[in-house]
Amino acid sequence: MVSETMSYREALRAGLEEALIQDPRVFLMGEDVGRYGGCYAVSKGLLAQFGAERIIDTPLCESGFVGVGIGAALGGMRPIVEIMTVNFSLLAMDQIVNTAATLRHMSGGQFNVPLVIRMACGAGRQLAAQHSHSWENFYAHIPGLKVLSPATHSDARYMLGQALADPDPVLIFEHVMLLNEPGTVPENPDAPMDKALIRRLGTDISLMTYGGNLPKALAAAEQLQQDGVSAEVVDLRCLRPLDKTTLLESVSKTHRAVIIDEGWQTGSLAGEISAIIIEAGFWHLDAPVKRVCSAEVPIPYPRHLEQAALPQVEQIVATAKAVMEGR
Repeated sequence: MVSETMSYREALRAGLEEALIQDPRVFLMGEDVGRYGGCYAVSKGLLAQFGAERIIDTPLCESGFVGVGIGAALGGMRPIVEIMTVNFSLLAMDQIVNTAATLRHMSGGQFNVPLVIRMACGAGRQLAAQHSHSWENFYAHIPGLKVLSPATHSDARYMLGQALADPDPVLIFEHVMLLNEPGTVPENPDAPMDKALIRRLGTDISLMTYGGNLPKALAAAEQLQQDGVSAEVVDLRCLRPLDKTTLLESVSKTHRAVIIDEGWQTGSLAGEISAIIIEAGFWHLDAPVKRVCSAEVPIPYPRHLEQAALPQVEQIVATAKAVMEGR
């Protein structure tokens, strides 16, 4: 297999370019996606390549252009809507939750909404509380939506195409701290978009995570290995529906689990995964499940406070050791 090295941002752009080339029904719409090239430069150059009818700059009106995307999807197009940052998606919650997620069910299966919404998420760039949160947990709560979190360059490259092939609305969360990172992209996707993957094999404890925290979990696993602890790292990839089979198979092998989630612990996705393990994998456990989540505060602006609020490698290592020691 031939792999190509590129940044996460370039991998996202390659996925967009391929989608636009392959299907004339595909178009990209959002704030500054055209002339500016996207808030995070993901769509840079696409306006010149595909023209203003397929790379569409919108006003600052998230509810409006998400609604347009829903209408276009109902009309047979394959719209990709970019929301500048996850916090702004809250302005379009009614369109996403009350309309896109429900139309198939409310129409008795007569209408589906093949809409893809991409948005930047996560903290670490000192963008303060209104641009740095992890709301993917909100959307993973909603029946009718599929929620993806590409953590690797391969997923950044290929998940968009997989999402566009889905008949229902798919949300893709792209963590801002991954954008500049270089990595390799294989010729083909790693797996179907709804399949969790083991990114590092281990036998003593399972570290379960997604998105921007995958590199931290892998770094923690390396540190744990130096102390004689073999940690398996599970990349969730798809937050709704969750691949429960892969999660439980990992726990049945390692008998311990730590979940790393950049959302707040209260009402978190980590809480849902913990419940799944307790309900279906309790008898495999040798220790209670633990969670490493963000501090229960709006994400601060000062760098030292921002970093203190987020899950860090040292916390993951310390928590895993505590589980191993039965603390």
